[in-house]
Amino acid sequence: MKIFCFAPVLRKGSFNKKLIRIAKTIAAEYPDAQVELCEFNEFPMPIYDGDLETEKGIPEGVKKLAEKITQADAIIISSPEYNGSIPGPFKNAIDWLSRLKPVPLAQKQILLIGASISQFAAIKGNFHSRVPLHVLGSFVYPDYFGVAFAESAFDEKDQLKDEKQTDRLRKLIGNFLHYASRTEAPFDRLNEFFNEQKQSHDEKHPH
Repeated sequence: MKIFCFAPVLRKGSFNKKLIRIAKTIAAEYPDAQVELCEFNEFPMPIYDGDLETEKGIPEGVKKLAEKITQADAIIISSPEYNGSIPGPFKNAIDWLSRLKPVPLAQKQILLIGASISQFAAIKGNFHSRVPLHVLGSFVYPDYFGVAFAESAFDEKDQLKDEKQTDRLRKLIGNFLHYASRTEAPFDRLNEFFNEQKQSHDEKHPH
């Protein structure tokens, strides 16, 4: 199972870069997991501009990010929260990726986590980030992990000070990878569930 991890933020000392490194280490503990972590700085891209796309095409940084996403079976993203919403660099990357055909994010299993210096642990940013991902057909995992008051949450080795938080993150990633490893789409499993319920009902209440 190929797992791609990144934090859509450029700052060197970003708390989300610290968090995604922890997530990457946890994901790598699982059998058959091939985990790749990339710095978002590896995918330079200008602000989306339709005229720029027409004149020069898709930037190389966007193509490189698209390739990593396309090759992955599961994606873990640790995103910050800017003014209670999705960070500009993240939204810009999504907008560029949406111009590719097929769209790399379509039908991709995605886990969103995040860290912020506020008490809300980047939850509002997570909600807003889900919208464009859903529009593009991504399967965003419903559960979420966030680190509040991030400036004091990490130790000198960039690990979470609270072991209970690490345990929660480990459990969430385990559940996500188990879910993402299923070969059928979510609606396929829903249909399977309804068929199982119908069969059980028919067996108990034969005509």
